[in-house]
Amino acid sequence: MATTRRARVRSAASRVFALLIGSVLLIGAAIGVFLTWEAQTSARQEAEHVTAAIAHALSAAPLVRSAVTASDRPAAEASLRAYVESARTGAGLDFITVMDRDGVRLTHPDPAQVGGHYLGTIPADGRTLTEQYTGTLGPSVRTISPVHDAGGAVVGWVSAGVTVESLAGALLRRLPVIVLLTLAVVALGAVGAVLARLATRRITGDLNARDVRDAVAGFESVRTLGEALRAQTHEHGNRLHTALALLELDRKDEAIALLSDSSVQSQSVIDQMTLRDGDPTVAALLLGKASQAKERRVHWQVVVDPTAPRADLDPVDAVAVVGNLIDNALDAAGQDATDDAGRWVRVEIAPAEGGEVAITVSDSGPGIPADLGDRVFEHGVSTKPSDRAGRGVGLALVRDVVQAAGGSITVTNDPTTFRVTLPAAPAKARRR
Repeated sequence: MATTRRARVRSAASRVFALLIGSVLLIGAAIGVFLTWEAQTSARQEAEHVTAAIAHALSAAPLVRSAVTASDRPAAEASLRAYVESARTGAGLDFITVMDRDGVRLTHPDPAQVGGHYLGTIPADGRTLTEQYTGTLGPSVRTISPVHDAGGAVVGWVSAGVTVESLAGALLRRLPVIVLLTLAVVALGAVGAVLARLATRRITGDLNARDVRDAVAGFESVRTLGEALRAQTHEHGNRLHTALALLELDRKDEAIALLSDSSVQSQSVIDQMTLRDGDPTVAALLLGKASQAKERRVHWQVVVDPTAPRADLDPVDAVAVVGNLIDNALDAAGQDATDDAGRWVRVEIAPAEGGEVAITVSDSGPGIPADLGDRVFEHGVSTKPSDRAGRGVGLALVRDVVQAAGGSITVTNDPTTFRVTLPAAPAKARRR
């Protein structure tokens, strides 16, 4: 059954592919919508410009001016018909209507409409006006421009327009280009998604996202434990060499005192962890980190409340969380410009509200820059020098592990303090 459930979980590479494909489709749809809107807006603006130019040009034509003021209306209509029709077809418009000052039509694409009143707004102040109005040919974008006599008085009007149906037709003609551009973007994005999937699969194989996180946590656990054990081994080697030299000099009391001091320090941490039935792996980590702190001349303090429950984390995740927080604290305290006595790191394990356990790591370092805040938990964000490899992973991993376990993590300054709150392990897990 477990194998069947695991088979249903998509690999990290597949999840990356699905995420990228989804993003590509959304971006493609957004581009398609934008290009359609842009084409529609462009067609309307073009119609407004063309109708305004034609209406203005015809209103200034001497033939139009003389026709709207002529007393022989049939002759005026006949003289305008061919002239206006030629201008209409040349500009690609649906209608050009010439009318007298009262709005009575002298020309119209439909001869039956000649002699009727213009359907649209006739500006009372004699200005040029562009609007959308529903006339005899349906909704249209039209511009009406006044015809002036030699004295500047309004003696007639010229209206040029394009129907909304024609604008829709122009948009439809542009749709194939829009579709091709959208498909090209989607195709390029799909190729990128496939390449990203292949690259991810080369790194993660068929592991799912949780397995990848666990692998990173395991690597971080091995790294931080390795560093702690190296420091502890180095310190014990130095003590042992010193003790042997003291014995050779027949200074047994000083040799015994040196070895006893090391034993007392280690036993203190072991006793604190044993009293609360704590994780022995974390206890070993704390012992090793004490040696690292001594190497860096950082004062080290561990306080474990015997009533604190054990966190509901497996040893690998527990070491990854505690180890990364301590590593960051030691790095920060090591940057402190004060003397050795002013550099310190404090680790506290105590009970929290609701039966949970709180792990608090504080240090004397310079603190988290104000412009970072909670961004220190994001992947790739670090307060350490950018030339240090692997920076920006530890705290992001800590956050992921803590959140996956149902806990929370906060950071405050003065002093820099990371506080992790985790659910307590079930009673059976604590007894193991």
